[in-house]
Amino acid sequence: MELFKSTNYDFLGYKWPFICASLVLSVAGVVSLLSKGGPRYGIDFKGGMVMTVRFAGKPPIDEIRSVVSKRVGEVSVQTFEAGSNEVAIGTGLTDARQLDQNRRAVVETLDTTFGQPASGKLDFNNASHEALVSRLLDALARNSVAMSDAQLQKLVADMLEFRNTPPRSGLITSFDQLSAVPGVAPAVINTLKQECYLAPFSVRRGVEMVGPQVGADLRQRAIWATLAALGGMLVYIAFRFEWIYGVAAVVACFHDTIITIGFFSLFNKEITMTVIAALLTLVGYSMNDTIVIFDRIRENLKLSRREPLEQVINRSVNQTLSRTVMTSGLTFLTVIALFLFGGPVLHGFSFALVVGIIIGTYSSVFVASPIVLFWHNWFDERKRTAVLAAPAKISPAKEPASKGSVRAVK
Repeated sequence: MELFKSTNYDFLGYKWPFICASLVLSVAGVVSLLSKGGPRYGIDFKGGMVMTVRFAGKPPIDEIRSVVSKRVGEVSVQTFEAGSNEVAIGTGLTDARQLDQNRRAVVETLDTTFGQPASGKLDFNNASHEALVSRLLDALARNSVAMSDAQLQKLVADMLEFRNTPPRSGLITSFDQLSAVPGVAPAVINTLKQECYLAPFSVRRGVEMVGPQVGADLRQRAIWATLAALGGMLVYIAFRFEWIYGVAAVVACFHDTIITIGFFSLFNKEITMTVIAALLTLVGYSMNDTIVIFDRIRENLKLSRREPLEQVINRSVNQTLSRTVMTSGLTFLTVIALFLFGGPVLHGFSFALVVGIIIGTYSSVFVASPIVLFWHNWFDERKRTAVLAAPAKISPAKEPASKGSVRAVK
């Protein structure tokens, strides 16, 4: 399927505006990175703690971020998906001993902000088995509810299992819901109302931790993975085409990666593991688009050996234009949908792809192709100058007629 037939656009005639735009974006990104001391790494790379908290209603993201940051410093708060009542609260860590300290600080801050700690009651939604047993032991006796220690242990275990079972998943909104638990009499519910309260949030799952050393190791591995991918592609393209084609493709990929990371710095976004996955995806995507154009250039060079290289490149780009627009356009629509509706967790991944697809598509035409053109023009000029400067080895009478251009095209 061809969207464009017999097009003859002079793409390389517009190379300088795009090259200048690339230089401006690259410099702006590098300056931003240098002024901020490097990329803003996420907890995956710099180490930290991630706690999952479920709210009864829509989580107040801005308020959570504000109150928790005042207590523990820099913090990230993200929802898992659009409309989700769960948030991931991440904080930095300097060492493993700080894990419990940060966890307690986050829970206490949430409890102070959204709970009723001043009442002296126990938060049922975040209470442990031992804390709830200790709280009810004397309270039930005061309310004339006779119960042995074994019975109390089983009753508390059944109530907590009911609380933690979906769809409640650790969060009940009324003590009357516990009437569905066998053995929970009205007197028990009244005692719970006297001794406990229901916070509108519940800390879910175990607290996940990434140590600073592990984060540094992940960061180093991510860099090596990207460099290894580029190196492997350079070797392949140099073997498949010419070495200058490999250099042009890798430079274009570096160009795409640097500008994308620069955008993350300019917009103060975090570099996480999902962003690294997006960057590696971008490297492969951009390289594939570049190889398609280079392959068509090679085919056209075999058919038009005497045609100027610039015309060959322009014709090759025009011949692959339909494929480029269809592939890049449909992929771009997909990542735009992911960026708009994928939620904060996928925001970094989709943002990297949105920027990368735009930059990667035009870099194949206006960065990689001009590099090949500049090299061949420079090499041809150098060869022509060397021939003209060489001393004559034969007499003028036997000197052959000029044959025009001395550039040989593979």
